[in-house]
Amino acid sequence: MQINSSLLSAGLGAYQAGQQRVDQASLAVAAQNLPDNSQAVADTLDLTEQLMQMKVGEHQARAGARLLQTADEVLGTLVNTKA
Repeated sequence: MQINSSLLSAGLGAYQAGQQRVDQASLAVAAQNLPDNSQAVADTLDLTEQLMQMKVGEHQARAGARLLQTADEVLGTLVNTKA
């Protein structure tokens, strides 16, 4: 059972880390002002970086959710085998 507990913890941690990454990136995007011509390139690069971070967070959360699903399936199989 220790293995399954570790899987659940790892999955939950990955999901929460991905969610936090998306939250931070979305706050950074929302905090940006309308660009003026002197800052247009820097603002565009920062916006691009934040959008990339949002996508990375999405993938990280999906991987965590998939890990949770797999741990749940393993636990179900163990319970069915024991019964």
